[in-house]
Amino acid sequence: MNTKEKIIRTSIALFNLHGERAITTNHIASNMGISPGNLYYHFKNKEDIIRNIFALYSEHLSTHFKPLAAHDEPVEQLTQYLDSLFELMWRYHFFYDNLNDILARDDVLKKDYIAFQARLFEQVKAVVIGLREAEVIAISNDDANELAHMLKMVVSFWTPYVKARRMTGVLEQQDIYNGIVKVLMLFKPYATSLSRDKIQQLQEHYQAMADAALPSIA
Repeated sequence: MNTKEKIIRTSIALFNLHGERAITTNHIASNMGISPGNLYYHFKNKEDIIRNIFALYSEHLSTHFKPLAAHDEPVEQLTQYLDSLFELMWRYHFFYDNLNDILARDDVLKKDYIAFQARLFEQVKAVVIGLREAEVIAISNDDANELAHMLKMVVSFWTPYVKARRMTGVLEQQDIYNGIVKVLMLFKPYATSLSRDKIQQLQEHYQAMADAALPSIA
């Protein structure tokens, strides 16, 4: 791992642990044991670091949320989406927590974010349509649009919702699993007789993972 990659990894860890607003480039450099000048050689400022983190976040979503493959079992593919979603929400949860402030400070990032969200909506909608074609769900075109919006809303606002209701403000891994359970709830009203039991089993699987996950001591 080169210095630039280490700066990004350290920044994500510190942003997640302490909140993005509380961390400066000096904090990042100090944590790494490098000079601020060394950090600025790779990144102009904290906004530059966040833009690079957003690029990783966007790449993760674009790579892992491809349309359903015809040769794959659709519920298994849905499970892969959910597992990838868990990883994304946990790895970048600072971004969800402070999204409005981050975007308000950086017009370039906000423009990129808006364009990316438009593309992401089409990806999510394609997944919903793919599940319909695989007879996992039965849903109209209009409702497919609304379900895609609701899925994006739950993912975007679940972690700040949880942290705002907790005195410590600390996100735990079981919170992510509980979020996936909420995502599955959105599919259940549209589940077909062929998939209803499988979706219920998925929900029970992630609920068991949430119940088994112990809060961190920190």
